[in-house]
Amino acid sequence: MRGAVLYNAYYQTEEIMYQPRRLREEFALRGVTLDLVSAETFPFCVTDGSVVSSLTGYDFLIAWDKDKYLLAAAEATGVPVFNSARAVAVCDDKMLTCLALAGQGVPMPKTLPGILCYRPEKHVFSAAAARVEAAFSYPIVVKLSYGSLGRGERLVHDRSELLAAMEEVRLQPHLFQEFVAESAGRDLRVVVVGEKVLGGMMRVSDGDFRSNLGCGGHAAPHPVDDTVRALSLKIARILHLDYCGIDYLFGKDGPVVCEVNSNAFFGGFERVTGVNVAKEYVDHIIKKCTK
Repeated sequence: MRGAVLYNAYYQTEEIMYQPRRLREEFALRGVTLDLVSAETFPFCVTDGSVVSSLTGYDFLIAWDKDKYLLAAAEATGVPVFNSARAVAVCDDKMLTCLALAGQGVPMPKTLPGILCYRPEKHVFSAAAARVEAAFSYPIVVKLSYGSLGRGERLVHDRSELLAAMEEVRLQPHLFQEFVAESAGRDLRVVVVGEKVLGGMMRVSDGDFRSNLGCGGHAAPHPVDDTVRALSLKIARILHLDYCGIDYLFGKDGPVVCEVNSNAFFGGFERVTGVNVAKEYVDHIIKKCTK
């Protein structure tokens, strides 16, 4: 058996590359070769109405890039892709994630899709800010639909801050979200592989409403109770995810889903919890490919 992991051509930090390298190590222990392939190789092309791939001889591909076109092209060649292009695309867009989980019995913060603007010369209407204020009480979370590691998120406390934030994000997909005050500066990351919850990690920030490790937060192992365990498996099934990291806020009435990450970094999770995430993911892929 032989596979490849696809990673982004322009974003190859040590933190990102940790995941592909760990997966390669675990596959090697099972006698499986895993090649690390950068998207800069332009591995797919539509020729004469068909998708042609330069990645031949592979039994599976692992997506460590959020490039939905690249992953859709990979699937068009008939090779199994983990996670699927559709799953990655939905999780990469925070508003699409929210809509996919809506009506499924999944607790989430109240969320308002941002109004898209396609003309740079246009500016935010005061009536738009008033509509947001009517939906929420301050403070309000303003969040880009695309973004990782807590980037693209801000907390606004009054009309002037709201207008400034709306003006800044008006040309990008974004959303407005209820601020869960009980969870300020802390959340729970739960990792799921297949039909298995691997564990939980509480992330805490001492000076930021975001608790991401990438924003300076710190972490500790945290137990996953039956409610969160069942909810995590349900979310993974709804979004058709083989692997994910789900971030929960601590709401006054119980856990609230903040985000679902199809390409969740697991280096920090492995160090904090001692769980071998790479091994579990590798075993899941091999089992699924050999069925």
